[in-house]
Amino acid sequence: MGKEKKKQDRKRQERKKPSVFRQIKLGLQDPITLICMGIVFLILVACVVIYNTETKTDSGIETKFDTFWFMCVAVFANYFEYVCESLPGRMAGWTMLMTGLVLFGCITAKIASWFIDIQMKNDKGLKKLNKMKGHFLLCGWRPGFENIVENVLASNPDIAPDMIVLINEAPEQIEQLRSIPRFKDLNFVAGDFTDEATLNRAYIHSAARALVISDKSKPYSNLEIDSRTVLAVLTMESMSRGIYIAAELISEKFEKHLKMAHCDEIILTQEYERSLLATASSGKGYSNVIRSLISNDGDSGILIGEIPESFIGKTYKEFKDFAWESRAKDGILVGLLLNSGNFHLRRKEAIREAQKNPNLNAIIGSLQKVKNLVSNDPMLIPPNDFVVPKNSKAIYVRGKNEA
Repeated sequence: MGKEKKKQDRKRQERKKPSVFRQIKLGLQDPITLICMGIVFLILVACVVIYNTETKTDSGIETKFDTFWFMCVAVFANYFEYVCESLPGRMAGWTMLMTGLVLFGCITAKIASWFIDIQMKNDKGLKKLNKMKGHFLLCGWRPGFENIVENVLASNPDIAPDMIVLINEAPEQIEQLRSIPRFKDLNFVAGDFTDEATLNRAYIHSAARALVISDKSKPYSNLEIDSRTVLAVLTMESMSRGIYIAAELISEKFEKHLKMAHCDEIILTQEYERSLLATASSGKGYSNVIRSLISNDGDSGILIGEIPESFIGKTYKEFKDFAWESRAKDGILVGLLLNSGNFHLRRKEAIREAQKNPNLNAIIGSLQKVKNLVSNDPMLIPPNDFVVPKNSKAIYVRGKNEA
């Protein structure tokens, strides 16, 4: 049975491959191929004419090698090694000279066309990217996209522009963006970021993080924009379990859908706007404080830092005392970020811990905890006796260093 299956697979593959005759037929339909064949034929005829006529004269061409050398110099160097004396020989030499010019013209045009094709594909986001690993996907486009990219680079100093892949359907706007020197190394994949084929071209399987913004590259309604965001997150989660995804929503109606899709971070644009307007209406300057906290320079405002392994399992007070000593460097500790990192990695770890416990009730409790797990859950000013759990990070507030 195994051998028969292999034979059937081989036959199927052979049927998919075009036959040699078909490949030749397709090649003969290419005008460049026909021109090259005509040039080769003319050169061969000219060689025969020169050998049969010039060997009988005093031109210096006496052997087949002399004829071959005369052809090489005439075609590829565009000058005559020997001076033909007979009229047929001179006509054949002139033919070689002209075919050489045409041949080099065709080759130059082909090379130029190849480079132009590569540049056009690159500008339109159709060029195949070099295999990437640990890169950042930025999906979607909207007015002010340049500022978004600028802030992403500022907030992620560990990411170079050539490690960012833009995925959207706005090639003209991206071409203008990449014409700016500081953005020229950005990678671009044109297409629908909810489509698996497009995401595969962006090497989503080896990407580290993804940010999905509200896409306004086309006249979508707010409902369509949020629906596409949810669909994109679902597709990404199914294709790459290890990727960290942050997504922007216009309306909180879709928040529960993103939570069910295990999106690691959800940004509710309208909710933030309403909160800012409400705090600004109090006349106490809250909005200016919030603006300072949400800094985009990656070095001030609210910062997330690692907790030393030695403090995992210890009380918050012990870690707080340690953090106070290093406040000049890290900032002021204000809380913990629980279940940090990728949701699926946290979930797998929790399941492994549950499986190690022989008590059935403990296993059920652990699995229930996994079900209710909230990724990246902030806990501000925990009680002193709170035990720092695994997969936690520290939340600091640090001011700008005015030099």
